Amino acid sequence: MSDACCSLQDHVLLFACSGASNVGQLANAAAVRLAQGGVGRMFCLAGVGAHIEAMVEKTRQVAFPVAIDGCGVHCARKVLEHAGITPRCHVVLTEGGIEKSHEVDLSAEAVSRAVAVVRAGLGMEGAGAEAACCSAPHQED
Repeated sequence: MSDACCSLQDHVLLFACSGASNVGQLANAAAVRLAQGGVGRMFCLAGVGAHIEAMVEKTRQVAFPVAIDGCGVHCARKVLEHAGITPRCHVVLTEGGIEKSHEVDLSAEAVSRAVAVVRAGLGMEGAGAEAACCSAPHQED
């Protein structure tokens, strides 16, 4: 991956919902998969929500905080906003066509679909990851 625009690992933090539904768990699984693939680093949403100052400050300093929510309740985004942080990008799996249920037995296919929804939300489909990192707009509700 090129450093021409920005280093994803250093500038993108992924904050995932991990709620008690399939989409909450898929949001977390997608963030894990994306971090493993070099699309930023996962960071602790619970730590930010607990107002642990070092975690909040690190999040404020990062160029591209990303909120990955499972559903329209928007818990990940709201936790960040409650700490005074506006995510640069907000992706909601149910808005990407994944139906919410309370089954948490996640298939590999469901995780791959969630990853695709997040990548599309980041503007990564058909573009290099660097382009997404530097140009994806903050998505408003």
